[in-house]
Amino acid sequence: MAPRIHQFNAIAFEENLNLKQLVPIFPGARSTIRELRLTIPPGGGMYVYPFGAVVTHDVGTERRDAELAALRRALPKLTAKVVREDYTVAEDPEYRTGIVDGVLRVDRFTPGRAGIVALTVGQSAATEYYEQLVEDLFARTARLVEVMERRGTVPFRTRPLHRFIGEAITTRTEVLSVLHLLDKPDEAWDDPAMDLIYDDLRAEFDLRDRYTALEMKLRSIQETLELLVDVARDRRLLVLEVAVVFLILLELVFTVIPMLR
Repeated sequence: MAPRIHQFNAIAFEENLNLKQLVPIFPGARSTIRELRLTIPPGGGMYVYPFGAVVTHDVGTERRDAELAALRRALPKLTAKVVREDYTVAEDPEYRTGIVDGVLRVDRFTPGRAGIVALTVGQSAATEYYEQLVEDLFARTARLVEVMERRGTVPFRTRPLHRFIGEAITTRTEVLSVLHLLDKPDEAWDDPAMDLIYDDLRAEFDLRDRYTALEMKLRSIQETLELLVDVARDRRLLVLEVAVVFLILLELVFTVIPMLR
């Protein structure tokens, strides 16, 4: 008997999603603090996560596009810039649970196991989006450092630097808050097989190392920006001190000139 194939499709948006706001859009969906879950007959499902990921499994292209269109109608400001990721699960009673050649094999495909796979694929797609975001910040920070290396200081106009720092702080806060949401789901603690599936999938998508790399780059960006702010502040203090000395000398000059007449 040929194994049954289950196809997962994930899409990650730039924006975070308010699940309570989406409940009326998807009648029959069950919502928790971690996800919104909708059953799609005959055997498919859709999962919406607050960190901006939507995952479907065993859902035809037309139905999937229709559900995403409903989401965009409800949230017209959703960005067109997205990250997509697909994954395949093979089900056969004779299989031993594990990943073989990049495909997860399970003996039973239960709703709980489907939820674990959907969450992990959604996490991977969301992580890829944040990797792109942080990589862009990292590259822009490197360009600022190159300017300082070439000139020995930072530009006197610090408003662009302050705007960039504000953007970096916002991104850092958002990324760290999203990474906090990517903890192991409760279902994985209740079933040893599901716990194994979750660990295998995280290893397959290399999520642990990707999270660590994100945090290290964010820390590097933060330390670099702190250095740039210190340099900008020291330069402004130097200018202020020079101005004070000039004013003192000017006052002395105006004091001495009348005495010489």
